[in-house]
Amino acid sequence: MALRIGVDIGGSFTDFAVLDDERGTLRTLKVFSRPDSPGSEVLQGMQGLAERYGIDPREVVHFTHGTTVGVNAVVQMKGVRLGLITTRHFEDVLDIARLKMPDMYHLMSRRAPALVPRDRVFGVDGRLDAEGQELTAIDASSVLDAVAGLRASGCEGVVISLLHSYRNPAHEHQVKALIEHAMPGFFVSCSADVWPIIREYERTLTAVISGYVQPKVAHYLGSLQEALREAGVPAELKVTKSNGGIMSAEAGKSECVQMILSGTASGVIGAAYIAQLCNLRNCMSLDIGGTTADVALIVDGQPQYATGEYIGEYQIHIPSVSVSSIGDGGGSIAWVDDFGVLKVGPMSAGSTPGPVCYGRGGTQPTITDAFAALGVLGQAELGYNAVTVDVAAACAAIEPLAKALGSDVLRTAEAIIHVSVSGMYSGVSRIVSRFGIDPRTFALLPFGGAGPMLACHLARALNMHEVVVPTTPGVLSALGGLIADTRNDFVKTTYYDLGPANLSRLGADLEQLESQARSWIINETGDADSARVQVSAEMRYKGQSFEIDTPVDPAALRRGDLVAFAAAFHQEHTRLYGHSDPAAAVQVVSLRLVISADTPKPRLQTIAVGEGEPAITRHIRVWLDAAWHDAPLYRRQDLLAGHRFQGPAVIAQDDTTTCVLPGFSGRVDEYGTLILSHLPQEA
Repeated sequence: MALRIGVDIGGSFTDFAVLDDERGTLRTLKVFSRPDSPGSEVLQGMQGLAERYGIDPREVVHFTHGTTVGVNAVVQMKGVRLGLITTRHFEDVLDIARLKMPDMYHLMSRRAPALVPRDRVFGVDGRLDAEGQELTAIDASSVLDAVAGLRASGCEGVVISLLHSYRNPAHEHQVKALIEHAMPGFFVSCSADVWPIIREYERTLTAVISGYVQPKVAHYLGSLQEALREAGVPAELKVTKSNGGIMSAEAGKSECVQMILSGTASGVIGAAYIAQLCNLRNCMSLDIGGTTADVALIVDGQPQYATGEYIGEYQIHIPSVSVSSIGDGGGSIAWVDDFGVLKVGPMSAGSTPGPVCYGRGGTQPTITDAFAALGVLGQAELGYNAVTVDVAAACAAIEPLAKALGSDVLRTAEAIIHVSVSGMYSGVSRIVSRFGIDPRTFALLPFGGAGPMLACHLARALNMHEVVVPTTPGVLSALGGLIADTRNDFVKTTYYDLGPANLSRLGADLEQLESQARSWIINETGDADSARVQVSAEMRYKGQSFEIDTPVDPAALRRGDLVAFAAAFHQEHTRLYGHSDPAAAVQVVSLRLVISADTPKPRLQTIAVGEGEPAITRHIRVWLDAAWHDAPLYRRQDLLAGHRFQGPAVIAQDDTTTCVLPGFSGRVDEYGTLILSHLPQEA
């Protein structure tokens, strides 16, 4: 038997998806996350899988892990005490940034503090020109002065980011060698080795974020590798990446910036797989865990990618699956402010102590407690028997809020849900405006422990007509990591005109990228022949400030067809802005290459066909839309292909609970996916 395991650590639960390659069966598990001891939840889960399913760790041939260690270190400002070395007179690069206000509509908004404060930034003498040619050699004495400053400041590591290192990293590498000679064992990172892009601030910030978390991530991955070996798992540990791919843990120790958004990316990859399975052309994934609600767009079955995603208040300029945080998670705490207004979040109960109804010491009411008070939760087993829902405790926790609002527990509980949904509505509206889409033409695909509970509420608010609930929504991020392809991005800054004079340079730069990509994929998989390669060029009209990432055909470049290169850019410019100028000169700012190798996908089995009405476990009383309802409670495993039902209804399963509102109808497809349709309301 060959088993493949995907693991995703969330704010409240750690999810496991286990795929049996021979039988095509998928088994799942949830255990509580351990933010106080990251990694221990993985070992606890392996033990739980052995007890629940009889899984032998020695049969695991593939183990993929998504972690939030890096992103949590940035959000909580708990990275290493870092120093920064810049070219002399450029020490203010992080403080000056782009001189933009974080929120243009809030005049008092402030930028987040720099991850490296100004008193730990040191300039060194030495200069390259814009072509990477040396103007002034590195002054070793200035580097030693910086070393003295690092020591005096108590720095635990340093990032080197010098002018024009994207063209030529020699100066950065020279400074690194001098520091390592003076301070053996000291952590040193170069921006050109992290992500060699043009624009000083973006390259420096990305390198600083990487250096800020790298020692902690490397230690975490090393500890997890050792723990898995002790548990008897022979498979090499893989980690999910921000771009939706996977790489070895060994690569992750030195390229941790590539995996900093791994958890959110895994969920979108899983959602895209379900979208393809259900033939959904356009859908919006909704990932609601214990802390946040995240949304991504999936078009033609493919997730959308971008650079410049935010980690907390910091923007990181690496390619990643485009995911936006739009609201609160199931553990987000409800409270009343000084003006008597009900608020939800941003504080979260997380997994420790968790929602009040979990009975783990929580005292402040959460969104999960609101659903318990309304009767949606507490009707069946939850969290693979890890949780016993205490409805009375949830109601007692909400009661002080109800008194402060002059209301009762039921109306206050429903108000908590409405407030959280209104925040999500606002977040989705920004995405709709940004991408120019009509949400009515998209299906909503919810997952995460709280996604199916809130999905119908959000779909109704957005007038989305269809909600698609996967068979294992609570562990879809773990499944996404399990099926993610091995994938990596490479960039080469070119910054020259697109013309015959630069044809040979363009060809040489592309050949260099392809060589790097082949070496990487061979090191990761042992095979480069079956890998897929996608090439794009960031181009602009000469004189423009910013460029457009344009897919291009490398074969056109090899045959010297620059007209095809330019035509691709003109076409993309027209698509985005409605016009182009084929007579204008075009500039190639950088070349990008993505290489990927397929990971085997699960052969999901169809389920049995049901006849007649689905089996109802029992009827329960739930408070929805300001009224009591006698709603049917279904167990997910009892819903067979072809079954249909009407809302209101509650569907219970081990990893989540689905709340079907009045006005929605449901059906079950051949794979067990729930298709919930919003019936139009009569005027």
